[in-house]
Amino acid sequence: MTTTKIRTRIAPSPTGFLHLGTARTALYSWAYARHFGGEFVLRIEDTDVARSTQDSVDQILASMKWLGLEYDEGPMYQMQRLDRYKAVVDQMIAEGKAYYCYSTPEELDAVREAKKARGEKALYDGTWRPAPGKTLPPVPEGVKPVVRFCNPPDGDVTWNDLVKGPITISNREIDDLIIVRTDGIPTYNFAVVVDDWDMQISHVFRGDEHINNTPWQINIFNALGAALPQFGHCPVILGDDGQKLSKRRGAVSVTAYDEGGYLPEAMLNYLARLGWSHGDEELFTREQLVGWFDGTHLNKSPAQWDPVKLLWVNAQYIKQAGNARLASLVAVQLQKQNIALSAEVIESHLPQVCALLKDRCDTTVALATWAAKFYSDVVVDAAEKAQLVTDAVKPALQLLATKLLTCAWDKVSIAAVIKEVLTVQGLKMPQLAMPVRVLVVGTPQTPSLDAVLELCGREKVIARLAMT
Repeated sequence: MTTTKIRTRIAPSPTGFLHLGTARTALYSWAYARHFGGEFVLRIEDTDVARSTQDSVDQILASMKWLGLEYDEGPMYQMQRLDRYKAVVDQMIAEGKAYYCYSTPEELDAVREAKKARGEKALYDGTWRPAPGKTLPPVPEGVKPVVRFCNPPDGDVTWNDLVKGPITISNREIDDLIIVRTDGIPTYNFAVVVDDWDMQISHVFRGDEHINNTPWQINIFNALGAALPQFGHCPVILGDDGQKLSKRRGAVSVTAYDEGGYLPEAMLNYLARLGWSHGDEELFTREQLVGWFDGTHLNKSPAQWDPVKLLWVNAQYIKQAGNARLASLVAVQLQKQNIALSAEVIESHLPQVCALLKDRCDTTVALATWAAKFYSDVVVDAAEKAQLVTDAVKPALQLLATKLLTCAWDKVSIAAVIKEVLTVQGLKMPQLAMPVRVLVVGTPQTPSLDAVLELCGREKVIARLAMT
């Protein structure tokens, strides 16, 4: 194990929401740093000026906060570092490690097509690359140059990937990368190297779509005389259709799961298991994850996003969640249904409702749908009412309402009244309980009837039983 201080980073592009693949990479980077007592850095890679937006930045920051992935430094923004990139490029040009290229897009297209026609790899032909004894073409007027990196023409690039193991790519498979565009903005592969160098990043976890970028980046690190980070390329996450989840294909934002009633610890747990394992452990705390996550046991194969499994995980965490916390989350969901509760109800009554219902709910949205029955008018299905509230049971309902008027209003007393009515009327529990549930909360299936009636309140229960 290296004695170098562990420093990891997540570097999303603010061209859309923080999607699940990036969130998982952020989680692994965060957990690795925390496991080794290191530091976790947030960097915003905003050099795609045309597509980067402040809304995306805000969404990224909100997603990180919701997941609880606190960072030690940042956010840092690449567009605030243009002077630094320029200084590095100027030095590279002065040392013969980079050069200006004046080839026009039309000329480059012609070269690529000619190479394809000859069955060759469509790499840059090196027209503007300086070489001993070589005469460069005259600089054309009115053409803004790009800057290209002098990639080594021979040899191999090899690294021991933290996930994939040893990887080797020949330098002949890659060409002289553009590192600065005509507008002076650095390209991804160059800016990320300077950033990781300056920020002393020791370990880089990212998606395996970046494997093809890594040889260029390693060569630039070497050209700068900078220490190489260790790279770990995690396989993609596949959607239900077997295709990669991405911003452009089927991915859902992290914040959408917040709005959809998922708990952050459930999402954290599920994301961690989506490409990593610790034995057969399915459910674990953040503290356990940090204790276990040492960079080993990362899967080499793509992971399959399973919304059913995520729902199951979320349901387990809802069962474990504190009732006061659930009440505050459910209150927000109820407000979306135009059900506004007072602070007193949210603090005193709603937690009891959540405690009663949470075992049967897999999201706080589902929990709010159930809770709404206690705080809004119930619409009774006519067919269900006709089936259950029969003439044979109506006397029992009337007797129940009468006795509930005067009994003590607690579960034990309500249960005793229900039992007495069943005995007097000669009924079995389902014959009475199902019509009562339909009238009071609009559904024949609920938790314990005495508990439901207690939380609905005497006035509401009596009024709804009168709807026979």
